Amino acid sequence: MYRVLYRKWRPKLFSDIVGQDQVTVTLKNEITSSRLSHAYLFIGSRGTGKTSCAKVLAKAVNCLNLHDGNPCNECEICQGIDNGSIVDVVEIDAASNNRVDNIRDLREEVNYTPIKAKYRVYIIDEVHMLTTGAYNALLKTLEEPPAHVIFILATTEAHKVPATILSRCQRFDFNRITSDDISRRLKYVCEQEKFNIDDAAALLIARLADGAMRDALSILDQCAGKSEDITVRSVSETVGLIGEEHLFEISNAIYAEDTQALLSCIDALYSRSMDMERLCAELCNHFRNCMICKVSKEPQTLIACTVDEIERYRALASKFTASQLLYFIDKIRQTQDKLKFSLNRRVDMEVLFITLSKPNFSTDISAVISRIENLERSRGTISNVTPQVVAETNTNNVETPSTVSQETPVEPIKETTTPPCVDGTETETAEKPKTDVNNTENIPFDNWPEVLEEIKKVNKALFAVMVSSKAYIRGEYLLIDVANPSFRDYIKKNNLVSFIVDSVYQVCRVRYKIGICKNTSDDPPSQPTQPVDPLSGFVNNAKKIGFDVKFK
Repeated sequence: MYRVLYRKWRPKLFSDIVGQDQVTVTLKNEITSSRLSHAYLFIGSRGTGKTSCAKVLAKAVNCLNLHDGNPCNECEICQGIDNGSIVDVVEIDAASNNRVDNIRDLREEVNYTPIKAKYRVYIIDEVHMLTTGAYNALLKTLEEPPAHVIFILATTEAHKVPATILSRCQRFDFNRITSDDISRRLKYVCEQEKFNIDDAAALLIARLADGAMRDALSILDQCAGKSEDITVRSVSETVGLIGEEHLFEISNAIYAEDTQALLSCIDALYSRSMDMERLCAELCNHFRNCMICKVSKEPQTLIACTVDEIERYRALASKFTASQLLYFIDKIRQTQDKLKFSLNRRVDMEVLFITLSKPNFSTDISAVISRIENLERSRGTISNVTPQVVAETNTNNVETPSTVSQETPVEPIKETTTPPCVDGTETETAEKPKTDVNNTENIPFDNWPEVLEEIKKVNKALFAVMVSSKAYIRGEYLLIDVANPSFRDYIKKNNLVSFIVDSVYQVCRVRYKIGICKNTSDDPPSQPTQPVDPLSGFVNNAKKIGFDVKFK
């Protein structure tokens, strides 16, 4: 009968356990020095070798012919444990035997001496699934077991195990197996099984396994069932991956804002029954690789890719800013969460691609920041990665006030002696405050922070652009001082003037015309002025307070 690869190649020696030297070396030293503990706790994610290591340890403590801490796998005890004929080694699944009665039965069994082996070994897998009562029943036996009993507990969720259990065990943490270690093991298995596998395919399977050796062998078994010549293409077709070329094609289309190409790609993938949730996961990892290449000097230490793939990711990452890549990853993860409960996944993916390729369709603050970065980068005001801080403008020099849009209605202002309300409320009899239309000085608008809060309620994108702005009153105009030189075009293009006018009205019950402060960098150089006598100011101040100052 055929045995699947992950069972056939299950480790039989400590040296066969891949990527867990910090565990296997310690266990072998304890065995050779006869310093065995009565309870062990193995913690780690799935497929990292916890149960396999527990079985090797159970054989090693009972083996009749040890070899440097490893079981011989030839004696009667080792072979009996492998084929299950030795009843002194018991494996319990705590997920299905988690009640108090199951642990009470176990507590009674431990009192019996071993039949053939030296130790009775109890391997309790998924120990975090035990109930509170079961933990309490196990606690006393685990603390003071008979001399012939060894407990080996394994779990993927150590935080669910009570501290009273943790403190009575020797804890060993199993790390996720690196892609390089998994790749080497896969090539060794293929060599023994007479399969042909190239390095890129082995590395791709290792990335898909995500640190789990068992998953890697399962994928390899599935690929070998299709063809004994295992390549990147055969792995992608077997597992149902979108493919690296499609991922780069999607990325380039997003950069070019080619919505038609993205929608055509979705249509092609959907017709091939591509899982949209899997597509989101691959895209997220794809842009994550781009981000690592963008911000890291040595991305090869953080990405499991070939040298050619690293260079390709670097070239792609140079097209985007770091904030854009973070925005892409965030939007993809949000869509991935929605897909779990979606009734039409194709529509969700089309909306995602349209949003990524057309950031002006999105009102998220991240999208607005991305659009501002693109605009400023096109003007040469910021670098490719980090946005440059724009200096505040001098509001003393202001261009001639002019409305941003002539379509904005300006209501007539009634004369009254009642000042505008600061808190944005007004009594029924209150009239509009008087405004001096001939005023040529800039008066700071003290209620501007309250206006920004009103803008934030109705249009968060506009608030994000104006968050650091200031405002001044000149006659019938409200002049807005924003460091971004494209602010005027932005609010005109998106018809946002009415939002500003209405927000100001909500705060002070006045409808101003909207103007833009002039940037001092646009002013011509000022003409040199005549030197001023340093004593003239002193003389003028003295005369104001009644002193008659004369110079002889």
